[in-house]
Amino acid sequence: MPLKQRPFKQVDVFTSVPYRGNPLAVVLDGSGLSTEEMQHFTNWTNLSEATFLLPPTQPGADYRVRIFCPGRELPFAGHPTLGSCHAWLEAGGRPQGEHVVQECGAGLVRIRRDGERLAFAAPPLRRSGPLPEEDVALIARGLGVPREDIVRHAWCDNGPGWRGVMLKSAAQVLSLRPDAAVLAGLDIGVVGPRGKIGAIGPREADDGCAFEVRAFFPGNNGMAEDPVTGSLNAALAQWLIGEGLAPERYVASQGTALGRAGRVNVERDAHGNVWIGGESVTCVDGTVRL
Repeated sequence: MPLKQRPFKQVDVFTSVPYRGNPLAVVLDGSGLSTEEMQHFTNWTNLSEATFLLPPTQPGADYRVRIFCPGRELPFAGHPTLGSCHAWLEAGGRPQGEHVVQECGAGLVRIRRDGERLAFAAPPLRRSGPLPEEDVALIARGLGVPREDIVRHAWCDNGPGWRGVMLKSAAQVLSLRPDAAVLAGLDIGVVGPRGKIGAIGPREADDGCAFEVRAFFPGNNGMAEDPVTGSLNAALAQWLIGEGLAPERYVASQGTALGRAGRVNVERDAHGNVWIGGESVTCVDGTVRL
């Protein structure tokens, strides 16, 4: 098939400041592209994810998105959901109802608009509860911390099979230098309080953030780190709020160790739904030949 010009945006997600969040490539017209072509383009961008927007196939959906990371397609991911919605709205998309409804491999995902901020409803956890002790001991060794410094742990599996661990402080989270050989094959989410612990969760630090988060996963050259991770923060919120370790509304910081300044807004509403939100900003706007 001959190449054609397609509308394209590169969006920075979970930030209002360009180049301080998590970038995403969005092809606004993915029609006619094969899975192989989408995967090849994603690999070429050298970003953590790229998305391709298509007409919806399910009733009630406003658009369909296919989400790719290097090497594979994902049924759902958080920052691609918010970044794709931002790009769709900026390009003139109009939702049918109160919320934008995105169709993806995991089904229909609701996205609400709060001014410049977008937020998605966290999908249900596929697996929850404490991790096996042998996993916790392995993670402690791979993170280079004493086992007793992992004060809480849980499965945070909402598609990506995150294993969540809480350390004693944000400073300890930021000092981590994980051992890729020990943690090979594991998706690890690490969280630590940024303020002093109170009766329910930590008090906010001076910058308004309650937690510092880091996300480690297997990469092409050993252990990789994601700048800001919507799926992980969604699962962490369900765990932490559910166990009374966090308030029902808080802000998490992620990306600090990579020179980013990601901000993830978390809220559990009166119906028990957890919403994961953040701002997005377009850094590149034009066309791509595909």
